[in-house]
Amino acid sequence: MTVTPPISENAWLLNVNNLECGYGGDPVIKGVSFALGQGDIGCLLGPSGCGKSTILRAIAGFQSLQGGDIQLNGHVVSVPGRAVPPEKRKIGMVFQDYALFPHLSVADNIGFGLKGMDKEQRTQKVADLLDLVHLQDLANQYPHELSGGQQQRVALARALAPEPTLILLDEPFSNLDADLRRRLSLDVRDILKTLGISAILVTHDQQEAFAMCDQVAVLRDGTVQQWDEPYNLYHEPANRFVAGFIGQGGFVKGKTLGPETIESELGVIRGNRAYPWPDGTLVDVLIRPDDVVHDATSSLQPKVIEKTFAGTSTLYRFRLSSETEFEALFRSHLDFRLGEQVPVRIEADHLIAFERS
Repeated sequence: MTVTPPISENAWLLNVNNLECGYGGDPVIKGVSFALGQGDIGCLLGPSGCGKSTILRAIAGFQSLQGGDIQLNGHVVSVPGRAVPPEKRKIGMVFQDYALFPHLSVADNIGFGLKGMDKEQRTQKVADLLDLVHLQDLANQYPHELSGGQQQRVALARALAPEPTLILLDEPFSNLDADLRRRLSLDVRDILKTLGISAILVTHDQQEAFAMCDQVAVLRDGTVQQWDEPYNLYHEPANRFVAGFIGQGGFVKGKTLGPETIESELGVIRGNRAYPWPDGTLVDVLIRPDDVVHDATSSLQPKVIEKTFAGTSTLYRFRLSSETEFEALFRSHLDFRLGEQVPVRIEADHLIAFERS
């Protein structure tokens, strides 16, 4: 299922329509469709082998199509048997391994693609980009003298130099440590938004996708399960795969008492949506850690079986019975021991349930 945000077609920068492509005649991508607005940052998110990088290669022009088409700025750039060459698409690429020229300085790496400019224009352009990515003092350094984060900033500046219509980012932060990934992903988002340049990010890191991107496509086995805003992916998943893949949480068994009410071992759960199933339908209810609230007056008292301290919060795993386990995220000053029974209640404001097969 593909969910596309309601934007006028005239605002689309990139249109991917019923895309099919693969290797050796076998399709890896099957009927993929999504659209990206001007100035928006989109993401292809999914587990390894789901087809993220193949779609990115097709958009860049490195992968031929077996079906569908790709449009950029209202112009068809790829159909089966015919494609605009990559160098004529005005697309910038930022790779996982930076792909910098080791024998060129930072300034020369950034200016490498500016062959059509005179020397003065080129020098000014490089200086502006160095300032933009906060590397003004490193213009004469070489890639091996830089940290991983600095090298990735150089790679981004080099991709931005020819003023592309679209930037493609292929797992650009995966070689960096977690804290640097987080900071650099926000910096890159700010840079792209400042310039008004659209981008597509490929990643398997949900936090990175949610921090950087306006729209996210969740992929599975070469198909788009949902293309939506991060908030909706978390709170309004289109199917069970998206519900289980996005965020944390687990399913508990339940039975419908009405369109908005489900009975479960965790008590009667009321939510924000009406389901069409008749009363008594067997369902699985998604319980996320933020749906569970500590309540000293509650008679629901599951046992702590795991705990993970994370500074400001602690993630607990509770067991209520042999069939029912769930997680809860509490402020860290609520410190419970393994084996302790803790009174809780469920506040599932966004009720997510699927009919049990």
